[in-house]
Amino acid sequence: MKMIRNTIKWVSTYAKQLFNTPRTTILKKHLLQALPFWIASIIAGLVAVGYTMLFNLFENIFRSLKSWSPISILFITPLAFCAGYLVVRRYAPYARGSGIPQVIASLELSSKKNSAAIDKLLSLRIVATKIVSSLLMVLGGAPIGREGPTIQMSASIFRFIDKLVPKSWPKLSPQNFIITGAAGGLAAAFNTPLGGIVFAIEELAKIHVKYFRTALFTAVILAGLTAQGILGPYLYLGYPDVARHGLLTLFTIGFVALISGLAAGSMVEFIVWIRQWKKKFRRTENILYAITIGLFIAAVGYFINDGIFGSGKDIMNTALFTVNKTVGLDTVFLRIVGPALSFNTGGAGGVFAPALAAGASVGAYISHVLDYTGTSANILILCGMVSFLTGITRTPFTSAILVFEMTDRHGVVFDLMFAGMIAYLAALVVNRHSLYEYLKKEYIPSSKIASP
Repeated sequence: MKMIRNTIKWVSTYAKQLFNTPRTTILKKHLLQALPFWIASIIAGLVAVGYTMLFNLFENIFRSLKSWSPISILFITPLAFCAGYLVVRRYAPYARGSGIPQVIASLELSSKKNSAAIDKLLSLRIVATKIVSSLLMVLGGAPIGREGPTIQMSASIFRFIDKLVPKSWPKLSPQNFIITGAAGGLAAAFNTPLGGIVFAIEELAKIHVKYFRTALFTAVILAGLTAQGILGPYLYLGYPDVARHGLLTLFTIGFVALISGLAAGSMVEFIVWIRQWKKKFRRTENILYAITIGLFIAAVGYFINDGIFGSGKDIMNTALFTVNKTVGLDTVFLRIVGPALSFNTGGAGGVFAPALAAGASVGAYISHVLDYTGTSANILILCGMVSFLTGITRTPFTSAILVFEMTDRHGVVFDLMFAGMIAYLAALVVNRHSLYEYLKKEYIPSSKIASP
C-alpha cells in the first residue's frame, strides 16, 4: 500500500515537472487556442450539411408542386416570398440577403472593437432565421443560392464559440474567428477547400495571412471533412469533358469573359439601384414588393420560361453534361434579372450559385452562336461561370479555384484564371466595387447600425 502511494506521489510530481516545462507550456497554449476552432469547425460542417440537405429537399418539393399543379405556383411563389421577408423582418433583420456583406462588415467592426454591432450581424438567431427564410424562398422557386447564407451562418457559429472561450484561456482575435468561420463555411458549402482559403485571403483578409493561417487551414479542413464524412467526397458539378483548340479558343474565352464581366457588373448596378429605390419603403410597401416579385417570377416561369426558377444548378448540369447545350437569350436575361429581383425582396438567399448559372448561360449561348459543340462548348461554359462570378465578387482567383475544384478540371485551370482576369477588368468599366463592397455600407454607418 505504501509502495502504491509512493508511486502515485512520484508520478504526480513527475507530471507536474513535465507539464511545467517551457515546451509543454507552449504546447498547452497552442492546444487551448486551437480547441475552440476545432469545435466550431465541426459544428459549422454539420450545420452546412444539414442546410444543404434541407435546401435540396425544398427544391425538390417545389419541383413536385410545379409538376403536380403548374398553376399553383402563381399562388405559392408570392406567398413564399412574402413569408421569407416577414421571417427576416420579425426575427433577425440582418439575416437578409446573401450574408457575405454582413461578414465583411463584421470584420471591419471587429477592428473597431464594436462587439454589440457585430452581435447583430453574427449570432445563432441569424443562423436560425437564415435557414427558415431561405427555405421558404426556395419553396417558392426563388432563384437564390445557399452558399452566401452558409458563410454567414458559419461565421456566426465561430463567433458564438469565441464568446464561450474562458477568459483564462489564450485567445486569438475576433477577426480570426470570423475569417476562418467564413472560409470554413464556403469550403463546406461547395466542397472546395482551396476555394475557401483563397476566398478568405482575396475577399475577407485585411490583415497579413500569417497571423491566422493555422486557424484558417484548420477550419477549412475540419469543416470540409465533416461535410465529406456525411455527404461523401462529391464534386459540386461532376467531371465535364473539356477541349480547347489553341489560340482561337483563347480569343473566344476572352470574348465570353468580356461579355460575362460586363453583364455581371450591370447586375451589380441593377441590384444596388433597387436597394437605393427601396430605401424609403415602409413595411407594407416591402411586403407588396416581395409579393409582386414573387408573382412576377411565378408568371414568367409559368407562361414564358421556367428556367428562371431555382438556384440554377440544373442549368449548369444540363449545359455541361448533356448534348443539348442550347440556351436562349431569354434564359440568359432571366438568369440575371430573376436573382437580382429576388435578392432585394428582403428574404435570405445568396447570389453565388445564381451567378454561376448566369455565367453558364452566357457561355452556352455564345458557344451556340459561334457553333461550338460538345467538349469545345464546355470550356466556354466553365469560363463563363468564372467570369460572371468574378464580375459579382471581384475575386478572379477565388472564382477560378471554385470552378476548378467543383469540376476537377486540372487541364483548364489557366484558362479559368485568364477568364477571371478579363472579366475583372470588364466589370470595372461598369462599376468600381464588388456587390458585397456596396452592400456592406448598409451595416457600417458612422456611429451605429441603422434600423432596417
